[in-house]
Amino acid sequence: MTQGPLTTEAGAPVADNQNSETAGVGGPVLVQDQLLLEKLAHFNRERIPERVVHARGAGAYGTFTVTADVTPYTRAAFLSEIGKETEVFLRFSTVAGNLGAADAVRDPRGFALKFYTEEGNYDLVGNNTPVFFIRDAIKFPDFIHTQKRDPYTGSTEADNVWDFWSLSPESTHQVTWLFGDRGIPASYRHMDGFGSHTFQWNNEAGEVFWVKYHFKTDQGIKNLTAEEAAVLAGRDPDSHQRDLREAIERGEFPSWTVGVQIMPAADAATYRFNPFDLTKVWPHADYPVIEIGKLELNRNPQNVFAEVEQSIFSPSHFVPGIGPSPDKMLQGRLFAYGDAHRYRVGINADHLPVNRPHATEARTHSRDGHLYDGRHGGAKNYEPNSFGGPQQTGRALWASYDGFTAGTGDHPTPRHAEDDDFVQAGNLYRLMTEEEKERLIGNLAGAISQVSREDIAERAIGNFAAADADFGKRLEAAVRALRG
Repeated sequence: MTQGPLTTEAGAPVADNQNSETAGVGGPVLVQDQLLLEKLAHFNRERIPERVVHARGAGAYGTFTVTADVTPYTRAAFLSEIGKETEVFLRFSTVAGNLGAADAVRDPRGFALKFYTEEGNYDLVGNNTPVFFIRDAIKFPDFIHTQKRDPYTGSTEADNVWDFWSLSPESTHQVTWLFGDRGIPASYRHMDGFGSHTFQWNNEAGEVFWVKYHFKTDQGIKNLTAEEAAVLAGRDPDSHQRDLREAIERGEFPSWTVGVQIMPAADAATYRFNPFDLTKVWPHADYPVIEIGKLELNRNPQNVFAEVEQSIFSPSHFVPGIGPSPDKMLQGRLFAYGDAHRYRVGINADHLPVNRPHATEARTHSRDGHLYDGRHGGAKNYEPNSFGGPQQTGRALWASYDGFTAGTGDHPTPRHAEDDDFVQAGNLYRLMTEEEKERLIGNLAGAISQVSREDIAERAIGNFAAADADFGKRLEAAVRALRG
């Protein structure tokens, strides 16, 4: 900020910022003291509605550098050559907690990445887990309601959490992940990231591939036990945000090795798991992770509100060569995220510095609305026009896909040969060491034992037993011991 006298919002110099104007010494305050009214009115409006989910977050700028040739798979310009760098902004977050919650809690972590490409911004909005609790966006409001405060008690209730999970067997895989060792990362720097969903890549020849993104931390995985997290959350609620900011200030720039799993489009129909089911992974033995780049964070925001709180990310922000898949959760998010930001920040949120394109400019016919800055001047606001306005290219960002011949209706997600709600949760459990299994069971038992109804506890345990008999037997014994 430039030096000079303190001013009002309109730029007039302020004579006295210590004393409000009164009718004589000790008299009532005058309404003509516009500096006082301006400051109080602005203060009352300093907060915008917090995010319903992912409210608690931290962010940083950095660069993405291409390290492998992926042009056989995608025509995205920012991925077009080895060594190419693209500016990025990455926002980390917890999911369920509000803006004032602690960082060190058992919760998935958001991993929302904005690429400022020369073809527009590409937003990859994922988590630190490769799967999620549900596979259809129609269940998302119900799920989040169980994680938030109960409308009657005003508190988070174990009954609500486990009632929903026990009645939604598809959540078993993600819950097993969440209550394992990686459920509470030691910091944002020491966790992996995932695009989670399946996305489409398409190349110059029009060939289509399905991809999953992986971000492997170069700092190594570090986690907290439930006991360590409880102490840290009370001692330093801002632990993760502070760690990220201070590491960058020290010049210890966190980085991730970026890879993708690539599936030829023709494989999808007969793959043993539904490749568009967000509750499933693609085993690496089937589709190995191929390294494509390096992500580094190297610059802190200068204003947390302007650049982190007002940052917006939407899975619908694609660029040529990248697009969506039929993943039903992703399809719902294509609408929901943009709509949330239009409500929360405003219809012109994309014009804010952190959100607008950095390597190109947005050219639209949208005008007016809250905080519109008049950037279009007197240009025409319709298309087509003969006054030199922007025009369509005629080339879609992604390729169309077919194979959907059923009539319209409320269809469940298709099941493939090895699909069920428990197989991958069981595989995850069997991959764990004995010590990891003990911690997982202890974490789950501590949570399930808090429910008030026996039938909810039994249903919850039953889902884990369906994943693995030993898992269920040990969990049942641990819950019984805690419940007396």
